[in-house]
Amino acid sequence: MFFWQFARKIRQILTLPLVIALALWYSVFSLSAAPLPRAQHQDQQQPPSPPPANSQQKPSETPPPEAGGPGNDVGPYAIPKKKEEPPPPPPPEKPKKIEGMPDYSIQVDVPLVNLDVLVTTKDGQFIPGLKKDNFRVLEDGVRQPISNFSQAEAPITAVLLVEFASTNYQFLYDALNASYTFANGLKKEDWVAVISYDMRPHILTDFTQDKRAVYGALNQLRIPGFSERNLFDSVYDTLDRLDRLEGRKYIILVSTGVDTFSKLNLDQILKKIKTTRNVTIFSVGIGRALVEYLEARGAMGPISSLTYLQAENQLSTFSRMTGGRAYFPRFQGELPEIFHDVASDIRNQYNLAYHPTNTKLDGTYRKLKVEIVGPDGSPLKVKDQKGKDVKIQVMARDGYTAKHTVE
Repeated sequence: MFFWQFARKIRQILTLPLVIALALWYSVFSLSAAPLPRAQHQDQQQPPSPPPANSQQKPSETPPPEAGGPGNDVGPYAIPKKKEEPPPPPPPEKPKKIEGMPDYSIQVDVPLVNLDVLVTTKDGQFIPGLKKDNFRVLEDGVRQPISNFSQAEAPITAVLLVEFASTNYQFLYDALNASYTFANGLKKEDWVAVISYDMRPHILTDFTQDKRAVYGALNQLRIPGFSERNLFDSVYDTLDRLDRLEGRKYIILVSTGVDTFSKLNLDQILKKIKTTRNVTIFSVGIGRALVEYLEARGAMGPISSLTYLQAENQLSTFSRMTGGRAYFPRFQGELPEIFHDVASDIRNQYNLAYHPTNTKLDGTYRKLKVEIVGPDGSPLKVKDQKGKDVKIQVMARDGYTAKHTVE
């Protein structure tokens, strides 16, 4: 009995602190856990705060509106706003058209004449260092103002026109020697075409800068065909082809000068030479040694002698009219020096250009004359190393044919 009462008291004593401890733990837990739901609820209801001002923000990729760009300075484009511009001025009033008066338009065609001038001493030496003021150009006796002037070594654009007919072996030998000598002096910048002729012209090679092609063309000249030598027709055909090219052109004519069967006569070919611009003919005669040999032995009659004299005169005329030179070598050893002079003349010419004071396009032939003058207007005096006066030779074309406008 006593034992059970003692046990009940001990249980009461042990249970009271446990109950108190549980009550205290429950109260502390309630106080710490109760505000959490309210804080989360407040966070859900409160809107998010804006980012700080110094934080970087990715610019918008949308293009700005058409009227002046974005409203602030954030965006992919910065376009200033359009300013109000004043209205454009009104167009000028057109003049009132008078009834019965037709419309007119004025068009002026001012031609330009190009002239190549070669100035040498009596011995054929080129005279360098001349200025624009040292040249005086006269057209039909009227002085012309020079607008363009230059002097520079330029490449050659030439046609080697060779007579190759079944006439005499000495003529063929001289023609080939002269042609090969000319080809040996070419430079890599030069453009050359090779044409041979008998009854008609034969184009052996077109314009090329390859020396091997020029040699290959000359190597074809081995067996001649016809004995006729149509010089006038061949020169006319060559001039007609060169007239389609721009710039300065040259014809190296290797020929006896004899014409036997051409459709054209001398007057017609001279007229063609006058009307063709920017072409200079250098003539190299062949067969002169044989002709003099036969004349010395009385093997050539007066008619044959007169024929070859006239032939040389024709070659000289072709060259003189175009501002070139004519050579008639007697020996093979003269050829290298001749073609050296030809190349020097072509590469070291003075180039002049002027607008003629006579602006009429009437198709008339106008004579030209070039004079070399000093600073005071008197003829220029050139002295050699010994102080002696040297005679000056001026070579230029005799004239040109003005354009003809058909009304």
